[in-house]
Amino acid sequence: MAARGHVQDPNDRRLRPIYALQELWRAGEACGVQAAVSVRLRRRMTKVLVNFGIQLSSDRVLCSFSRDLWEGRGGGFLRSISHRAADYLDNGNNKMAIQQADKLLKKHKDLHCAKVLKAIGLQRTGKQDEAFTLAQEVAVLEPTDDNSLQALTILYREMHRPELVTKLYEAAVRKVPTSEEYHSHLFMAYARVGEYKKMQQAGMALYKIVPKNPYYFWSVMSLVMQAISAQDEKLSQTMFLPLAERMVEKMVKEEKIEAEAEVQLYFMILERLGKYVEALEVVQGPLGEKLTSELQSRENKCMMLYRRLERWPECNALSCKLLLKNPDDWQFYLLYFDSLFHLIDQSWTPPQEGAHSAEGEVRASVSQAISFMEDRIATEEAKESKHLRGPYLARLELIRRLRERSCPEAQQLGEPLELMFQFFVKFGDKPCCITDLKIFLDLLAPDQHVQVVPLGAPGEDGVALPGDTRALQRHMCVTQLSRSLGQQHALNTEGKLGLIKELKAHYRHGLQFGKSCLKTELQFSDMYCLMAAHVYIDLWIETGDQNVLWQCLGLLEEGLSHSSSNAQFKLLLLLLYCRLGAFEPVVDLYSSLDAKHVQHDTIGYLLTRYAESLGQFAAASQSCNFSLRFFHSNQKDVRFNSHSLCGQSLPN
Repeated sequence: MAARGHVQDPNDRRLRPIYALQELWRAGEACGVQAAVSVRLRRRMTKVLVNFGIQLSSDRVLCSFSRDLWEGRGGGFLRSISHRAADYLDNGNNKMAIQQADKLLKKHKDLHCAKVLKAIGLQRTGKQDEAFTLAQEVAVLEPTDDNSLQALTILYREMHRPELVTKLYEAAVRKVPTSEEYHSHLFMAYARVGEYKKMQQAGMALYKIVPKNPYYFWSVMSLVMQAISAQDEKLSQTMFLPLAERMVEKMVKEEKIEAEAEVQLYFMILERLGKYVEALEVVQGPLGEKLTSELQSRENKCMMLYRRLERWPECNALSCKLLLKNPDDWQFYLLYFDSLFHLIDQSWTPPQEGAHSAEGEVRASVSQAISFMEDRIATEEAKESKHLRGPYLARLELIRRLRERSCPEAQQLGEPLELMFQFFVKFGDKPCCITDLKIFLDLLAPDQHVQVVPLGAPGEDGVALPGDTRALQRHMCVTQLSRSLGQQHALNTEGKLGLIKELKAHYRHGLQFGKSCLKTELQFSDMYCLMAAHVYIDLWIETGDQNVLWQCLGLLEEGLSHSSSNAQFKLLLLLLYCRLGAFEPVVDLYSSLDAKHVQHDTIGYLLTRYAESLGQFAAASQSCNFSLRFFHSNQKDVRFNSHSLCGQSLPN
């Protein structure tokens, strides 16, 4: 008898059970159910193979390698070598993967999987032409087994040839027209190359085979993508979007809408068609009840539509209702003020009978708005803790808008300086305080640009130092406000040097509060170090003295040694080193930023704009390649919103 694991002469009677199962397999394949072999069939195959002397470790690999067995190949031997080749590829050992694939091809020169594994190894070792030639030898045979198709898909992606994946699955669909999996892969392949028309056709073909809602809406989404990408806006408005609308309306009439994503898509179509009234009816109707993934999703959409329809009474009433539920939602304060002044400009008056609007009572006068704001603040003042910032900031925003209109009622809300001080007392120990108050500094008169916060007794250097992190944060907020108001810029050279000394003292004193911080966490006093560095830069710009710049670099490097994850330190150091022509540390600084995806575009220019003039072409080329790779992969491989329409995980 032949060696274990090898198929003997086809006339051997002992092999008849195998040939019988081979015919059964082929029959199943013809019906498109190759991947769904029944449990009973798998057991029979396993029993026959074990009796024949071939051990298979799991049912999971049985289907793919039993096919090799039917074609006259040793299943156990092939499985071992092909798995080894795949493992080598996964571990980056491409040369060994090629050797393992060659071992397979010496015994079986037409083995598809081995050829593709070798092609992947060749591609990763820089032999693109050989890899492509080998891959095409398999592709022209139009394989339909999952192993070959998935391996070729991986190879074509690495070659940046996604259009070839579409040809693979077009052939697979022609041979196995009832395969849900192959149709899904074909749809995704079209999505990667932006073939929206073919996506629409593939989606409908898939829906006819497997009538599931996600597949139907893949086709609808493809129509929307055709409308978005069409150069002729008229064509979008007259053909693609109306057709998509009719397709969704058909499902609505048949009461087949199941998922929230389907309602979202319907809303998107109506919005793009400018049918805001119809969109509002959808959101407010039974379909709107499915919009549950986001907090206040229905209300937000209603508010947006009211605004576009210029239904200011409804916008006003709805924003008030939402603010009563959540007084800290800033967007609704802005919408309330917008609607308020639109109604004032239109001289709107409430109807004598009935409700003010579809959303209830409307507060359409300045006095009502002031009363509404005072009520919100009174509610906050009644709390003993956990005050919300929204009502206090909204009061300042209302003062600004009233002043812009020269309304004398602005004085009823109070003096901005006093209100800001009250806000600082409540929230000055929070890092967000500076960003909250910064946008309202224009409400202060020039002679009001002074604020003093007592911190305690002066230290050894005559500087009052905070005793805890809350006091530190308050002083830091005041210091940042003074810079925003231009007080630091107005100092002379001696004043700036004195300020730097004070900031450095605060920085080094504050390090004691962060002794227990992890390396990845920022120090509490990092902002002092950053502000001192900016004052150094101000001095350098004024005097041109590079010694000041070197002192600035030393301070930032000191800060980075205590807070190694501070990106602001790194970015400022990167800029300063480039200005000094010292490019060597710049590459390491940029690498330590660990920029991801779009960050290569948003901050990569800090490296590339100086690299050319400094002759650092290799570093510039590397940075540009990172950005190019990001844009290329996103253009070709982003799966658009159809994944949310699917309601299930997409094929890989």
